Amino acid sequence: MTLPGFAPAASVYETQAEFLQRAFSKTQPAPAIIWLSGERKTNVSQMLGHDYPAMRLRYWCQAERSAWILEEIGKELPITVGVIIDQDYIQSLRVLTYRENRGGEVASPAFSDQFNGASLAASGALDTEIDGISGATLSVHALTRLANVALFLHGESGCTDGA
Repeated sequence: MTLPGFAPAASVYETQAEFLQRAFSKTQPAPAIIWLSGERKTNVSQMLGHDYPAMRLRYWCQAERSAWILEEIGKELPITVGVIIDQDYIQSLRVLTYRENRGGEVASPAFSDQFNGASLAASGALDTEIDGISGATLSVHALTRLANVALFLHGESGCTDGA
């Protein structure tokens, strides 16, 4: 008898609908698309250390606020993260779905609240130091990379123009 392979259960902390309701409490804007091509693709690849698996990303923009749902591999599986950016600063970064069997502490607001108020420094890195979590180093790095990418894409999206 062969036993099925072990697959860790995904922990869903917030659905896309709940995330967007939190980001835009009154009226949710229609989704927009940003293409990852050319210099934009190169910049995102440099931030992640690899190509992003999609060629285009859906995001939501209202005035100078944008909401992004991005994924990055922690150790072996993707972590789905929602990032709300308001006027070039992270207002909220939350793990929406965590699939790894270790490192789930990054989903705790005690960790993710460190990103609140962060923006991009001139170097292209976060201007805020993010404290790590022992045993969750790869997940911490994944969330930090996604924070950088979301801030960069916000600047590229036109949301900064009050679109």
